Amino acid sequence: MPETLTLTAPDGATFDAHVARPAGEPRGGLVVIHEIWGLTDHIRAVADRFAGEGYVVIAPDILSHAGVAPALGEELFGLMNSADEAVRTAAQPRMRESLAEVHAREYAAWAIGALTSAVDWLDGQPGVDGRIGTVGFCFGGTYAFLLGAADDRVRAIVPFYGTAPDTTRIQRIQGAVLALYGGRDAALMDALPTVRQEMTAAGVDFTPVVYDRAEHAFFNDTGRRYDEDAAADAWERATAFLALHL
Repeated sequence: MPETLTLTAPDGATFDAHVARPAGEPRGGLVVIHEIWGLTDHIRAVADRFAGEGYVVIAPDILSHAGVAPALGEELFGLMNSADEAVRTAAQPRMRESLAEVHAREYAAWAIGALTSAVDWLDGQPGVDGRIGTVGFCFGGTYAFLLGAADDRVRAIVPFYGTAPDTTRIQRIQGAVLALYGGRDAALMDALPTVRQEMTAAGVDFTPVVYDRAEHAFFNDTGRRYDEDAAADAWERATAFLALHL
């Protein structure tokens, strides 16, 4: 059964996390990192799916620390995924105001520390035995890269449409990376050739997969950009990749 856990970040601040456990012996542990909307019901459901694949899963809420609790995240998600363009446009100022703190350098340092605390917790769970990976989506995909760079205990890194870190951080990644992208996600597509070069130069085991007709956030089945075929294939690739490396 899913449970809620309270963890402590390195600075002493506490944060909640959704925990889901497998029915039998674990095949490893995963840190699942949410989108910019926070620890929504969608992300909890994704964490539960991974537990169904045999992993001890922790999905930390690292956005409430920046003032965006799950309820607010759900509300913003609803506005920004409205079928009415006028509603989406009107919501932009509120979106920017709500997420202002997320873009601060101090917040990034805190979030990486909090995620490392989640790895500490996983590392102590029976049956995990050091087999630790991370999966993240959008904002969480970016932090999956960053967590892999910050913590060499992370053996497998699966960013869904995340922004790769700078060259110095790429050089610190020890785990294998499966990066999943929508081909219509222009900014990430423009950056991908350089990311490939830097990953190769750093000796990172980096496998990018691009779904040509998919957009950003194609995996989220509650959003307007959901692509059923791309999401299904990405799930199969992600679970196979985790099974191989964990």
